[in-house]
This record gives sequence, C-alpha cells and structure tokens, in this order.
Amino acid sequence: MAGISPQLQATVDQWLQWDKDEASAERVRALVTAAASSPEAADELGAMFSKRIAFGTAGLRGEMKPGIGYMNDITVAQASQGLFAYMDATFSDLTSRGVCVGYDGRHHSKEYAHRTAATFLAKNVPVYLFNTLVPTPFVAFCVKHLKLCGGVMVTASHNPKQYNGYKVYWDSGSQIVAPHDKGIAKAIEENTEIWSDPSIVAAGHDLLRDPTSIIDAYYKASVDQCSSNWWKTGESQQKIVFTPMHGVGQPFVERVFQEFGLDPFVSVPEQKDPDPEFSTVPFPNPEEGRGALKLAFAAAERSGARVVIANDPDSDRLAVAERIAGAPSWEEGQEVDVASWYVFNGNELGALFGEWAIQLFLKKNGDVSDEEKANAFVVNTTVSSKMLRSIAERNGLQYYETLTGFKWMGNLAKSLIEQGRKFVFSFEEAIGYMIGDVCLDKDGVRAAGAMGQMVNHLYAEGKTLQGRLQELYAEYGYFYTKNDYFFCYDKNVMSGIFNEIRGGATDQEPEKAKYATRIGDFDVASVRDLTTGFDSGEEDKVAKLPRSSFMVTFRFANGGVITVRGSGTEPKLKYYTELPGKYEEREQVKATLQAMVNAVVETYMRPEENDLGASASS
Repeated sequence: MAGISPQLQATVDQWLQWDKDEASAERVRALVTAAASSPEAADELGAMFSKRIAFGTAGLRGEMKPGIGYMNDITVAQASQGLFAYMDATFSDLTSRGVCVGYDGRHHSKEYAHRTAATFLAKNVPVYLFNTLVPTPFVAFCVKHLKLCGGVMVTASHNPKQYNGYKVYWDSGSQIVAPHDKGIAKAIEENTEIWSDPSIVAAGHDLLRDPTSIIDAYYKASVDQCSSNWWKTGESQQKIVFTPMHGVGQPFVERVFQEFGLDPFVSVPEQKDPDPEFSTVPFPNPEEGRGALKLAFAAAERSGARVVIANDPDSDRLAVAERIAGAPSWEEGQEVDVASWYVFNGNELGALFGEWAIQLFLKKNGDVSDEEKANAFVVNTTVSSKMLRSIAERNGLQYYETLTGFKWMGNLAKSLIEQGRKFVFSFEEAIGYMIGDVCLDKDGVRAAGAMGQMVNHLYAEGKTLQGRLQELYAEYGYFYTKNDYFFCYDKNVMSGIFNEIRGGATDQEPEKAKYATRIGDFDVASVRDLTTGFDSGEEDKVAKLPRSSFMVTFRFANGGVITVRGSGTEPKLKYYTELPGKYEEREQVKATLQAMVNAVVETYMRPEENDLGASASS
C-alpha cells in the first residue's frame, strides 16, 4: 500500500514553507501526489525526508536533491546555522575574528557559499568570502594566515557531478575532528528554522570582506618553504603537461610554476576550464589512473612531454605519470596508448616527495645538527606506506602515524609545531601531500610546483622519476603496496563483512570477537580493530589510535600488513596492503603480497557472493 506517514508529511510540509526554489518545491509536491498510489514515489520521498544528511568530520557530502537527506540550499543553511551556534558557544571572539568561505566550480557551489556567508553575516560575524573559485587549500591557508575562528569550503572534491559538499576548518587551519563534529551536528538539529537571506551578500555588507589579497602571501610562503634553491635544470627545462580535470586549478598552478622558476606547462585544452559537468571524464578523479588521464597523455604525446601532472577538481590532490622508457613512439593520427605511461600510486609519490622534502629541509637549513634533525618530523596515515618512516629515520628525523585523513595529520602537526617541533612533510596514499606547514591540509598546488622542480632536477642529471624511485628502494628498502577497493552500496553487507572478520561478533559485542590467526597460507601475528578499539598487538589489548568505523588491520608474521576499511564518504570497501622486503627480492615480494591479498579477499569479501562491484583499476 502506497502513501506516506503523517510524520513524514509534516516534515515535507515544513520543508515546502522553507524552499524558495520553485522547481525543487514542485518536484516535492509532485512526489507527494504520486506517493498516494506509487510505492516508488513514496520510497523516494522517504529517502529525501526520513533522515537528515549526516554531518561528520568530513562535514557534509551528498547528492544535490531536495529534502533533508541531501545537499541543497536548505540543508546548507541549516548546517551553517548549526555551525554558527556551535562556534559562537566555543569562541568568545567570533564576532571580531570571523570566518573564511570559499567554493569550487561545481553546480550550486557559489550559491551554497553565499548562503553560508549570509548566515554568519546575519549574526554580525565578519566573513572573508573569496569572490572567485579557489582551491580548497586556500581556505585552509586563509584561516591560518588571518587567524580566523574557522572556515568553510564548498566542494565535493573528486566525486561525480551530482555531488557537492561542505568542508569545515577549525581555528587551527585543519579540518575538524571529534568532538566538534558531534557538537556541530547537535547544533544543526537545534537550529533548523531558516534565519539567513543570501541576498545580503549580493547587496554588500559592512562585515563582508574579500580575502583574495592573501593569495600573494600563500605563494610567498610556498616559495619560502617548498621551493628548492639547489634544483638543477638542463639547457632547457622539461615539458610538463598539467590538467585541472575540469576544476579550479589552471590559473593557480600556472602561477606556482612561475613562482617556482618553472617554464609554463602544456595545457589540456578540453579540461583546462572549470566545468561542473566534467564532460570528458565520468569520474573526475585522477587517482583512477590511466583512464582518467587519457586526454593529458594525448597532450603529452603531441607536445613531446614525458611527464603529466593532474589535480583533482578542487586542487588538493596531485597525480603524476611518466612515459615509460622504450614504449612505442606515437605518431600523429594514432590512438594514444595509455599503456605507454606509468601512473605513480600515492605511496610511490609519497616516497619521492618525502625524500625530496627531507633533503629540502636539510639543504635549506645548512649544517643541520643531529639535535635539529631529531626535532623535525614527518607524518603519514596508518594505511600509507611505511617507507616514509624508513627514509625519515635514516636521515635522523622523527616519524608519526595517524588515522586515515588529513584532519588527523594536520591537527597532529599543529600540536607538535606548538611544542617547538619542525614539521617537514606528510602524505596519505590517496595522492594527498603536505610539504611544509604553509597550510595544514593536503595541497595539490604547491605540490605541483615541487614536482616540477623535482622533474627538472632529475632529468638534468640524466634520471627519471621511475629511476629515482628504484634508487630509493635500493637505499631505504623495498616497500610494495597494493591498494584497491570494491563498490559496496549495501551497508548491511558492509557490516556483515566486518562481523565475519570478528568471527561473527558485531562491533557492539567486542568480548565475543574471535579473530583469525591464519588466513590462507599466512600466519596472522596480531589484529587491530579500530571499530571496537581492540589491538591484540598491544600489551593491554587497547588500540593506540582513536576509534574509527569499519576498520580492521591484520599484521602478518612475514611483516605484511593488510587493512580493510569502509569509506566514510563513498560507497567503497577499501583495502590497503604492504609487504616490505629486500630490493633484490622484489619480484618474490610482489608475488607474496598478491597471494596475501587474494587470501583476504576470498576469505572475507567474496565479491561475487556479496555483489561487490570492482574498481576501474581491477
């Protein structure tokens, strides 16, 4: 029987009083009428209005549709009202310090940014609103540089075109972590009556300020911290292709190349301008590999460039590819052979950038004492390669590990910097890099400048990026990683997989958990379950990292590590794997890790049985 409940009807009626978008309101009214006889329409209304879009440490992210369950002008207004209420209760000087707001080139991003700004302006809070599209790290920099109480960036990063998001920064200049997420979520529920009028932004307001001038300070800080004064170049610089993947990055990476002393890059005409339709790529994510970079490869083949770099649409990540030596030559009129290009994964780039950043620190500071080295530190996440630890410790620096996400690394870096420590570098395997503390978040703009210098330096010495990576393996140890994911759209399936990992126990009954001591042919030395806070490798059996939903790590007797994790922002079941070994035994290391991955996938994930979709790279 179709129809909707009185409670749902009341939520819909309230929504229609708030919704000033006639097309949106008419869509809802049509669904209400159809729901009387259509179960499908009733289900669609239920998805829109039964449950509010979740606010977490990643802020908001979801498809743009009407209703409290999706991203739209109303839910952005309510999120902003809750954020204001929480910040007002937290900061006594909110009305003097203010907040920053930025936005990318997605559908409705500017509209959502103006709604956010209007909400704070209505409460007499100064708002530093960028008057143009900007990279996400510019909001993080603005908060830190101007010592604001926080910031909001309207972006859905690399998600498909129907998505948008709302990313929150705290006064540290880093993304929020617990307990702020829960406090803001509670405040949102308590502040749903719309009080803001976005027209005050267009009309002008005494407390509305344009922070565009701080962009010069961003580039100066990037040059001071991230640009090498010892990089070499040959008789002429190497051609490098750059694509912003239909995002905001083109003018900002153009300038960072100029500031870093690099020749202009070769553009990808089809992708250089912001396009909310992402018309040449179904998934605007350079992390997807060769398929996402095909147009950039074509531009490289036409120009003779041997290196391609790419930002995601909000320019906080950087992908890098290099033409494979000895690959068949390309001729005009031929289809581009993507197999002629090597796309570096995030861990490989982490090793290249990490060693470069450490050498940058050592050479920029002259004769660095052992004490100064020990005061400096690098950071990466628990699912990122531990090769960074090997490089850091061999050079006398300290290494730290955090949970997944730059919110954890940025906040740890801030804490250690305040103790007088020297931050050098951090990265996560999802092609995010933070070189220096220009801003305390991943940044694909300053990383692009550093990569341009690294490419020219290596090529001037007759080397390549691929060759340099092999040199690092030989010097610091071979760390082979193999990361991938399955699409998992059913949360019950996701929960079932993790319950099976616990021997049938749910995360609510950790005392009943029984973890495997052997998976396939491989002995398990210890297990860490961050969903429950358990770690059999610790003397007290308590994990040292904070809890995190859907995240279990197997540490194997052979030194290998496999982490299974449910994504917090996408319908993905991810696995991160690594096996260290000797460089001269690398082929055996690869074969062993593949067998370990197969054993975990076949034992717990069982893609066919659980209807899991393969990734584009599988």
